[in-house]
Amino acid sequence: MKNKWRVSAQVTLALVYLVILAGAVVRMTGSGMGCPDWPKCFGYLIPPTEANQLEWQPQHRYHKGEVIIVSESLRVAKKDFTSSVAYEPERWAPYTKHDYAAFNVYHTWIEFINRLLGALAGLATLFMAAFSVIFWRTQKSIPLLSFAVLLGIGFQAWLGKTVVDSNLLPMKITIHMAMAFVLVLLLVTLLHLSRKPFNPITTKPIFKIAAIAAVLLTLVQIGMGTQVRQFVDIQMHPADGMQTNSWLANAPLIFYIHRSFSILVLLVHGYLGYQLVKMKNMPRIFFSIAGLLLLEIGTGIVMYYLDFPFSSQPLHLIIASLLFGAQTYFLLEITAKQQTHDL
Repeated sequence: MKNKWRVSAQVTLALVYLVILAGAVVRMTGSGMGCPDWPKCFGYLIPPTEANQLEWQPQHRYHKGEVIIVSESLRVAKKDFTSSVAYEPERWAPYTKHDYAAFNVYHTWIEFINRLLGALAGLATLFMAAFSVIFWRTQKSIPLLSFAVLLGIGFQAWLGKTVVDSNLLPMKITIHMAMAFVLVLLLVTLLHLSRKPFNPITTKPIFKIAAIAAVLLTLVQIGMGTQVRQFVDIQMHPADGMQTNSWLANAPLIFYIHRSFSILVLLVHGYLGYQLVKMKNMPRIFFSIAGLLLLEIGTGIVMYYLDFPFSSQPLHLIIASLLFGAQTYFLLEITAKQQTHDL
């Protein structure tokens, strides 16, 4: 049972990362309203593949909650019924959460896959929470955190609903992403708690302070990046995703701070690497941190100088989330006492 819990926790973490990546693709392609309702998509569990499936049809069996597009607005079936030979408006209610009413199969299925991955992550979290009960007598922190992740996944799903209902309000998208990072933090902590006893890398307080600073600086950098991304989103819409060379025209001051701040993040990690070399105790996780940090800076440079080539934005975000996860694990390695549970 303990091994099943660990596998379910690893699968959950992998799925959360996939959801972060899928969310970045949704944002990059402007597919956030590909499914204008929630949790279904145009009222269906499996979304339509052609626009004519959302047109009113005579002698057709409709089910409560199914959606059609009439005069560029969404109409929702009030109850189950079979349509007659003429459209009967009294059988349909207007969708009032927003006024977006368009179908693009490309956007719809990108958003649907994003939601599907989210549902799979929720299912994996449910299994993880159920399996975690085995630890209740020996290490209560594991089931408590496992159920916290389960609640977090539910809250994240609700945030996704508010994002759709708000017609992709940038601030709500940012909060939605921030919650994904909280889930990464909890899951990485859980996996670290469940590992076998180990010898701490170092007991030097200055090294621990530098490692904490590295994580905090990275979070500040990511936070500024979300503000830059909100600005880019606003620039994207008038150009319908094109004219990428103009997205950073008249960029706000925070963009330039964000760009230069990466030097400080790199220097702090350079100090950590130098100290680890001196101690002749370089853990594998730090190689991952160094590689991810260089990739993160590299994708940022590519976006700026090559005008946001395709896939650079989601790559930049997923690398940032992987970097945060690796940093969290490394920080736990150097601050935790040698009292972790042996699976």
